[in-house]
Amino acid sequence: MKTIWIAAAVLGLAMAVGVAAPETKPMDTKTEFAVVGGGCFWCLEAVFERVPGVRAVVNGYAGGHVNDPTYQQVCSDTTGHAEVVQIAYDPAQVTYEHLLDVFWRAHDPTSLNRQGADEGTQYRSVILYADEAQKSAAEKSKMAAQAELSKPIVTEILPLQRFWPAEDYHQHYFAQHPGEGYCALVIRPKVVKLQHEGVITK
Repeated sequence: MKTIWIAAAVLGLAMAVGVAAPETKPMDTKTEFAVVGGGCFWCLEAVFERVPGVRAVVNGYAGGHVNDPTYQQVCSDTTGHAEVVQIAYDPAQVTYEHLLDVFWRAHDPTSLNRQGADEGTQYRSVILYADEAQKSAAEKSKMAAQAELSKPIVTEILPLQRFWPAEDYHQHYFAQHPGEGYCALVIRPKVVKLQHEGVITK
């Protein structure tokens, strides 16, 4: 089974989809990791792959009680796991705080256990911290985000126990399936919106 550290070497084929995903960057400096969930992991993957300083993004599962879960198990809403992305990034180029700012903008953190038509606890909004520094940063970031929203944020902030990479066919989904309905109708508009706002690159 692939482990949490495989993300440092996993950024595969990136096709041009109106806006191109970044290429794999060499791991010649320190790499840190962030794990967040906010709806379908395909969406967050497409967003974070376009953040300067991000080295790799891996779709996966975390926050639950089942070891080595499958997509079918997670979709049954019985594992406790959420669909999440593990972001490998260069802290010299991008901060954890900036990644959290992108996270708040990339989904609706006031929507409980759903994003759009995707419903279930596996689609919940969650930040999974690796240490006390990430926990503190997440709590401060949540407070700042709440100040800009009229509805209460429902995002969970939890310790990361373990990240389980999703099946290979889930990785780089938007880049590899640009014409699929979900990609064209849900992911692409989100990516384009964030690009126009200057949150992510083309």
